[in-house]
Amino acid sequence: MLLIIVLLAAAAGGGAWYIWNGMSPVEPAGPAVTFTIEKGMGSADIADLLEENGIIRNSLLFKGYLKWTKEGSSFKAGTYTAAPGDSYDQLITRLNTGDVVKKETVVFTIPEGYTAKQVAAKLAADWKLEPAVFLEIINSGKALQETELLGIPQEEQVLHRLEGYLFPETYELVKESTPQQVVEAMLQQLDKKLEQIPDWQAKLDKRGLTLHQLLTVASLVEREVVVESERPLVAGVIYNRLKKDQKLEIDATVQYLLDKQKDRLLYKDLEVESPYNTYKHTGLPPGPISNPGLASIQAALEPEATEYFYYVTKKDGSQGHLFGKTYKEHLANIEKSKQN
Repeated sequence: MLLIIVLLAAAAGGGAWYIWNGMSPVEPAGPAVTFTIEKGMGSADIADLLEENGIIRNSLLFKGYLKWTKEGSSFKAGTYTAAPGDSYDQLITRLNTGDVVKKETVVFTIPEGYTAKQVAAKLAADWKLEPAVFLEIINSGKALQETELLGIPQEEQVLHRLEGYLFPETYELVKESTPQQVVEAMLQQLDKKLEQIPDWQAKLDKRGLTLHQLLTVASLVEREVVVESERPLVAGVIYNRLKKDQKLEIDATVQYLLDKQKDRLLYKDLEVESPYNTYKHTGLPPGPISNPGLASIQAALEPEATEYFYYVTKKDGSQGHLFGKTYKEHLANIEKSKQN
């Protein structure tokens, strides 16, 4: 009888030791291990994965511990690192909080008013690819979900389909992003920014414009204006001219057609034949001539109501404008700007 009691006690002690040893952290024997929890993996699969990678001693005991502590249902997918020697509680906390390995990212900034070609060149430099890779996506807009959501038209006269829709912003994307994902992120940012404008769709409908037309006006404002307070004024001039069916005669639309920007346009430049040339054609150009920022979009959506039809850049270095109601006033402003 005494022998049986001794054997049972030994068995019980051995079982306790087995459990204690199995739940003890693995002795540190090397660097941290990287492992990935895929979406849909259950806690049992994760326990097996941890044992396979030598992070825990016994997956069965880990499963029992999870059941006892009512953990495991909130583990997050992702790539983790863990070192042999981490306790059960440390592992559980890390998996619950999604303390995943931070992926390498690329930070890039698109300035306001950049054209599609400038955007493609900037992206190419930041992502170490050829500009043509991005320009092809910008020109076609294919295989991009936001192209459909934003209703971006496909018109033959438009030089770059996504021109005006690539929101200027500072972005941080994982280095593994594809060129399509990079461009998509810029379109998504435009969508988000529009939603920040109260009742923007109602205001757009009230003006009788499409989003494409709004962004076209905004792009003109972006390329013409430097002084922030003048954006609504210039937008108002554009709408006044459109309403009167008067040519916009905006230099920026001609500059858009040139291979290189000029400090001053020549009369021969104004004769270039293109639907974008607002010196030769009335109405808006076929599409945006740059990618406008939020301030220009808001100005195009809510212009300042004035009787101005003309503006000329001051020559005093302020980059502001003199506004006139009539052509006579405009000529006087031109002379005044020269005096400055």
